[in-house]
Amino acid sequence: MKDIMRNGPGAPKIVGRSTFQVELNALRRREKAHTREGDAIASARRRLPMVEVDGATPLIGERGAVTLLDAFEGRRMLIAYYFMWHAGHPAPEQCEGCTWVTSQVRELSYIHSRDVTFAVFCQGPYEESARYRDFMGWEMPWYSAQDSLDTLLVGRRVGRMHIVCYLRQGSHVFETYWTTIRGVEAMDNSYRLLDLTVYGRQETWEDSPTGWPQGDIMDTLRTNGRPTSQWSRLKAGYSDDLRPGRR
Repeated sequence: MKDIMRNGPGAPKIVGRSTFQVELNALRRREKAHTREGDAIASARRRLPMVEVDGATPLIGERGAVTLLDAFEGRRMLIAYYFMWHAGHPAPEQCEGCTWVTSQVRELSYIHSRDVTFAVFCQGPYEESARYRDFMGWEMPWYSAQDSLDTLLVGRRVGRMHIVCYLRQGSHVFETYWTTIRGVEAMDNSYRLLDLTVYGRQETWEDSPTGWPQGDIMDTLRTNGRPTSQWSRLKAGYSDDLRPGRR
């Protein structure tokens, strides 16, 4: 056992089952407090005021020109993820962070059951970015918001990842919440699961004991020069050519 510990990364001390359970119980009390505080924050989020947005704001979708109101698909609420885009760049150079979170949004039926639509609002041109969506195998509704970003993201930094939530009341559209940077982890499950493991996310910003494996965030989001999840698509035979006529 000592040889194994010496040859690998650092690890927690070894204790008996009863001692382990005592320590875990103490941590569980903190976890439950954290959960209750998260519930309280969510309660406050539901009580935020809202601001009206022009429902006629134009978007480009699979069938051409549509509006923000159309993106609701008849449902009462809309969650829009604003995907960063590097126009004219090949697939390996597209945003690893946006690829990371979007790759994990798959089954939408549970969201739909609460009268909510999820859609991606790409910050680049439709045709080019839709070819990327097809390469990645994503099936959620996809729009280009490129020409309306100053309206939709008023007061915020265009070119940054955002989640924005909307409410529809008849033909009127209201913005009820938005978040960015680590707030978009709401779309992620991989990091939440890694947080449960002994080495966590293995990133340099984490407060981990000496000897724990840690690296740059790009070690997770990028592998061999590409957003990590692109490799499985290439292995499955999908083309990453984003040029016109290559879909």
